[in-house]
Amino acid sequence: MAKKVTVVGAGFYGSTTALRLAEYNIFDEVVLTDIVEGKPEGLALDMNQSRSIEGFETKITGATTTAEGAGYEKTANSDVVVITAGLPRKPGMSRMDLIGVNAGIVRGVAENIARHSPNAVIIVVSNPLDEMTALAQIATNFPKNRVMGQAGMLDTARFTNFVAEKLGVEVGTVKTLTLGSHGDTMVPVPSRCTVGGVPLSDKLSQADIDELVDRTRNGGAEVVALLKTGSAYYAPSAAAARMAKAVIEDSGAVMPVCAWVDGEYGISGVYLGVEAEIGKSGVRKVVETKLTDAEVASLKEAAEAVRTKQADVKDM
Repeated sequence: MAKKVTVVGAGFYGSTTALRLAEYNIFDEVVLTDIVEGKPEGLALDMNQSRSIEGFETKITGATTTAEGAGYEKTANSDVVVITAGLPRKPGMSRMDLIGVNAGIVRGVAENIARHSPNAVIIVVSNPLDEMTALAQIATNFPKNRVMGQAGMLDTARFTNFVAEKLGVEVGTVKTLTLGSHGDTMVPVPSRCTVGGVPLSDKLSQADIDELVDRTRNGGAEVVALLKTGSAYYAPSAAAARMAKAVIEDSGAVMPVCAWVDGEYGISGVYLGVEAEIGKSGVRKVVETKLTDAEVASLKEAAEAVRTKQADVKDM
């Protein structure tokens, strides 16, 4: 069967994600949609013209869509859908500042995707991430394992980069992990961090680790403040594309993602950043990893912080 992925939203994040997915050369078709007339078609034409240079055969299709659902027929029967639609942050804004406007956008997108691709796995990247992931599941009424959010992959990548830069080592030698929410209650997990197989605590002082943890929590805001218009998209698109790749290849890769938690770590009934095994059904299972008591407590605190907000989105 043909393998098809749709990326909703043709801004910097969405278009970069679409090109990354096409260049994997594992999909037959990548569909890129946007409400700006002609923009996705123009980007798709440009990307298709790069195929002979980069050596991939994946076809990229652009589709202008409307809030009423026109144009979504081109996304029909997608195996994976990446939702990037919504407004990005501006300097001084938190992710939560976007909840009102982005909730309406994400709900409409999710309903249209469910109508045309009822068997898809959905990867949400719109902010505020944890809340928009919960809303997408409510709007589609998909099984919870088929709706997940991209957060931990990005936050972990940021943590890894900061550690590598601090120590002046290759990023490939650094292993880190972040769980919890994609926001103020993010839970970087220093006990699971190593450099060349050596515990991070043997390489850096606690003060230095705390500084890197804080920088990781504010990683998105740091980029936004520097750009002044728009938000990060190179690292986020890489994370979302890798998740989609794990789904279509049914790889079973274990990744930190925003997934439905139902009993793991003593937490139930909430979308939260945890490690999960990813395959064609979405989240095969949440993988409980060994954490310190303090890290578990922080994870539970993050769960309670996002629980109320996730409950609120059902009416948005």
